[in-house]
Amino acid sequence: MKNNMKALALGLLLTSGFYACDKKGNTETATAEQPAATAAVNVPAFNADSAYQFVARQVAFGPRVPNTPAHRACGDFLVAKLKGYGANVLEQPFTAQAYTGTTLNLRNIMAQYNPKATNRILLSAHWDTRHMADKDSVNADKPADGANDGASGVAVLLEIARQLQANPLQGNVGVDLLLFDGEDYGQDAPESWGLGSQYWSKNLLPSGYQAQYGILLDMVGAKGARFAREETSRVYAGDVVEKIWKTANQIGYSDYFPFQDSPGITDDHTFVIQNANIRMADIIAYDSSSPDGFFGPYHHRHSDNMDIIDRNTLKAVGQTVLHVVMTEK
Repeated sequence: MKNNMKALALGLLLTSGFYACDKKGNTETATAEQPAATAAVNVPAFNADSAYQFVARQVAFGPRVPNTPAHRACGDFLVAKLKGYGANVLEQPFTAQAYTGTTLNLRNIMAQYNPKATNRILLSAHWDTRHMADKDSVNADKPADGANDGASGVAVLLEIARQLQANPLQGNVGVDLLLFDGEDYGQDAPESWGLGSQYWSKNLLPSGYQAQYGILLDMVGAKGARFAREETSRVYAGDVVEKIWKTANQIGYSDYFPFQDSPGITDDHTFVIQNANIRMADIIAYDSSSPDGFFGPYHHRHSDNMDIIDRNTLKAVGQTVLHVVMTEK
């Protein structure tokens, strides 16, 4: 993941016929006095221990770099696990050319709950691992574990899938969990990233797919993570951003979801908005003090391993998203 601090997402969208007003990165402070509302009785508890184990299980395969046995094995595991949780699972195999000229064998995976419902919510994450730890000073040409950058978002979605099986959606609301492949095999140019989201958004599966809105989870498991309101999300899915951040603050996670704005970033939501015309908000860790300018010190380094994964962070994100989904009407 992706073009670090280059804020290319808005420009990419604007050249595709989208128009945006100028946004200032104003910061509001969530007050400590805000009462934490009690979650509605129909929202189950997100199990952070379960999500943590889902991160560990993915990491145990080794780096999930496209065209490797670990990548194929992990993909098979994800398909089997989602089927085991009662989802209608769709696979989208495809090939894409990486910026290196390498042909990558890739696979997007969608798991549908309450598939006949017309009011659909799209939750997504990427499941691949970057092919090199290029920010590291040691073994920069070798891939890292990708515990946070990749596995954490998928783990949250797997636990949500487990909860959706145990607590079926009611009425005309359906949820689709979409795992993008080939997100992290990029360099420099924005179109070299997000290969899976680019392919899916131009070749919708199911055909003609529509959703009321989407939520992307990216790097959502590190200790001390904070999630700011990313600019592309604010411009094109402002109401979704508001729903997520208000929900997080109402149910007690204001420390993780401060009312703070961050610059735009090229991520999977960029291409979903651009090509599929689905409003999608990106929940992505933002570190304004980082020397990288956006991400934490583990980003694209070998320190992105299980040591940085925190159950409390997984809980804050997972419970917030689960609450948003299960209170949708």
